[in-house]
Amino acid sequence: MAAQDAALGKASVSEGAPSSWFARQLALWSRTMEPLRPLSAPRARATAQDASWPLAPELISVSRARRLATAQVGAWSLNELADTVELLVSEMVTNSLRHARGPVRLNLQVRGSHLRCEVEDTNSDGPVRRTTCADAEGGRGMELLDLLAEAWGSSRTPTGKTLWFELPVPVPAQSCRPGGL
Repeated sequence: MAAQDAALGKASVSEGAPSSWFARQLALWSRTMEPLRPLSAPRARATAQDASWPLAPELISVSRARRLATAQVGAWSLNELADTVELLVSEMVTNSLRHARGPVRLNLQVRGSHLRCEVEDTNSDGPVRRTTCADAEGGRGMELLDLLAEAWGSSRTPTGKTLWFELPVPVPAQSCRPGGL
């Protein structure tokens, strides 16, 4: 086995022993150079705090994204966030489908005290704030993100971009006992 590792350029390290600089660099680069997960597949296996769904590049995917997001938020017992998540997911998925040519992926994660929602697409251009008239039918997605999300942003990825927002997770009310602290 050690001969195979040496032939493949892998450093063999016994358990508990510190690894060499070469072994650490090799491990870092092997993770970096792994094939990218295509947007037409979930980002990773679903966990108790992480869910991901590929969405087809068709307008019917907007309603599917709303249903998936609200169902997952309900499964995580975050029903207070359902309406906000539904509206913001709808805006972001619609924007991705309108401006990107290719698959889209919706990701939801609960991390500590925040719910993070991400929409990944194949267009590397970031969102553009538009000035809208009072009677305009569209163009208010970024205003909604500003008003409803605690934080939001966009980052480039090797396959395009990820647009995300975060909402604070409501803290469950604690019951008080009479006369107790």
